[in-house]
Amino acid sequence: MSKTPDYFHGKTIVITGAGSGIGRATALIFAREGANVVCADINENAAAETAAMVDAHNRAAQTSGSNAGRTLALTIDVTKRDAVNDMIDLAIGEFGSVQFLFNSAGSAIRRSKFLDIDDDLFERTYDLNVKGTFYGMQAVLPHMLTNKFGVIVNMGSQSHKRGGPGSGVHYASAKGAVVTMTMGVAREFATQGIRALSISPGPIDTAFQAAAATSPEMAAQMLNDVPMKRFGKAEEIGELVLFMCSDACGFMTADTVYVNGGGGFR
Repeated sequence: MSKTPDYFHGKTIVITGAGSGIGRATALIFAREGANVVCADINENAAAETAAMVDAHNRAAQTSGSNAGRTLALTIDVTKRDAVNDMIDLAIGEFGSVQFLFNSAGSAIRRSKFLDIDDDLFERTYDLNVKGTFYGMQAVLPHMLTNKFGVIVNMGSQSHKRGGPGSGVHYASAKGAVVTMTMGVAREFATQGIRALSISPGPIDTAFQAAAATSPEMAAQMLNDVPMKRFGKAEEIGELVLFMCSDACGFMTADTVYVNGGGGFR
């Protein structure tokens, strides 16, 4: 939460991967705080559904007399630089400025043993997780630097500490690149009003596991590694994004925060 009441009212966040999971949960959390929310996703229907949920919340907030922002749904492929540039231009055109960017879009594409990782899987994994984040930061930073203010939050993974042996070296290495890139950007622009942070979650209960073809046996093994004996919730990550973007942690930058129920270190 922020230190200042209504801190997020009138400010704008762009969220990639907003059509489901952590991205959608974060969109609704920022809407709760009165922010304008740009819901960007490669899936047009999913982006529209999230935006409709935000709109419904905003109408209810207006009825009760609370601050409410606005929303914009965009169909964006983050692996395309021009599309990401358009996303930021459209957000600025609609709301006047962008204060926050959450690069949530990402996936392991599919699980694979190391010797079975082919060029296509490796390149698609890096296109989505690394280039998608890289393009987003390059697109929004000139605007944030002009305004001397901005917070960027990128989605890492605790897998970068463990290397993803046996099922996801391609994904773990890509997320390691995201964590390192975030640190570099944060330190380069630290005196110019910019903060950049990453989040490295453990297993979270989203469609990610199904999309990556996580087997029941692997899911059980992952759960066994969590002392809390449950997977995280998308909303728990979204609340952390809110805190990171708020004025309650203005001295925090360049770090990655591990959210894993106490697990992931064996």
